[in-house]
Order: sequence, then C-alpha cells, then structure tokens
Amino acid sequence: MRTQEKNNESFEDFKVNTKIKLSALWTSVMFCYIYGDYFSLYVPKKVQDFISGETLLDSPVKLFLATVLMAIPALMIFASVILEPKINRWLNIIFGIIYTAIMLLIAFTTVSLWWSFYVFLAFIESILTAAIVWYAIKWPRQV
Repeated sequence: MRTQEKNNESFEDFKVNTKIKLSALWTSVMFCYIYGDYFSLYVPKKVQDFISGETLLDSPVKLFLATVLMAIPALMIFASVILEPKINRWLNIIFGIIYTAIMLLIAFTTVSLWWSFYVFLAFIESILTAAIVWYAIKWPRQV
C-alpha cells in the first residue's frame, strides 16, 4: 500500500503567466543570438575579417541597423513583463513573426560546413520565436 501511495504522489506545479513565458522565450532567443555570434569567432578567418573591416557590417549604417535588429529582442524581454496585455500580445505576434522569418532565412541560406552551428541555432531560434507567436495568439482571455 505504501509503494502505491508513493507512485501516486505528484510534484507541485503552478500555472506560469503568459507574460513570464514570453519573457523567458525572448531571453532564450537572446542567449542563442549571443552564443551564435561568440562561436562565429572560431570560424577560420573570421577574426581577420573583423580586423580588416571585411564583414557584412562594413558601414556605420549597416552596423546601426544590426544594432536595432538585436535591440528589439533584448527589449522584448522586459516589455513582455511590463506592457499591458493587448499591446504586449500584438508586439509579440509582430516581432515573433519577423524574427522567425529572419532566422529561417538565415537557416536556409547558410551553406558552409563551418557555419553549421549557426544554422542549428537559427532553427532553434525560429522554434523559440514561433512559440512566442503561438503563446501570444493563445493568450488567455479574462473571464
């Protein structure tokens, strides 16, 4: 009888608020972005390209646009917690779709074996941002 009681025990669980889920997903996305950029330093000739200025971000405008592109997910970590649900929901849907598309584009256009880690992270990031869209769309209504 005692064994059966132990088998029927369950762990305590609680419902996680949608805002916290969204914030945690954006945090995971940002970690993947950071690790992808860090690991790219190990790709042959990448550091030399940085030093010589032969990179995709070879102008102040491109560097600024890339900064804006990366600032949005970072800001969404906080915004997902503090914004009121209606605007929060729409921002998460819009930015989730945009970043899912960007990551899928990167995943399907990167072909070098040295960049396979980047493709892997792009797929993970696209799954995470698609989950952001899903949770935002399914945001529970107040009864």
